[in-house]
Amino acid sequence: MKRFNFFKAVQLLLFLIITGFCLALILFDPQTRNFVAKNEHIRLICSMLWIVLVLSFIFLFVDFQLFSGFQRSIKKLDQAAHADTITGIPNRFSCDSLIEKYIGEPLPPNMGCIMIDLTNIIDINNAYGREAGDDAIRQFSETLHLVSAGLCFVGRNGGNKFITIFENCEKIQLVQFLNRLNEQMTIANRQGTAPVIRYKYGTAYHDGTKNDGIEQITELISLANRRIYAPDSTAH
Repeated sequence: MKRFNFFKAVQLLLFLIITGFCLALILFDPQTRNFVAKNEHIRLICSMLWIVLVLSFIFLFVDFQLFSGFQRSIKKLDQAAHADTITGIPNRFSCDSLIEKYIGEPLPPNMGCIMIDLTNIIDINNAYGREAGDDAIRQFSETLHLVSAGLCFVGRNGGNKFITIFENCEKIQLVQFLNRLNEQMTIANRQGTAPVIRYKYGTAYHDGTKNDGIEQITELISLANRRIYAPDSTAH
């Protein structure tokens, strides 16, 4: 689409240049101006050519505008398909699209996953209403997006669950991510302007060896998900 857009822009520019050149030739070249003025047939031909040129310019301009609008519509549809309607971060479809890259293939080394579950959204809904629950999910998503910048993929995996995928990372990066998340959520919860958000998480990391028992992306995610509910899992 970028090439097509560039091609249309070049066409529009060429029409402007040709139109300007023809107009300048008639206005500033006495010989051409006199020749056109004295010959009725030439005037008729020039008039018809001018009409065709102007109409072509109009149609090209309209076509350019329609195509630009089409591009904006495609972009909005793409965002709607891949972004969660409540939070704006990648939705389940985006999560599945990333996961599908690794389906059926040996899992590359140095990949990590953190599954996060918001544990008190139902309580917030019951106490303050559904809108307050959505606001809590939205606030948590914004924090996730902030602490994950340049570090990992973050998406809402449906309901109150979120998934993070670390590609080509070190295990310490998962720890750093969680530390930043806990710090930001502690600050947000202490402000007292909104219901406190509680969450638990589970982590999994594949270092490339068979010692961890992880060979597929689904096994990595499943392990992280199970660890959310392990007895030693810490609630925040």
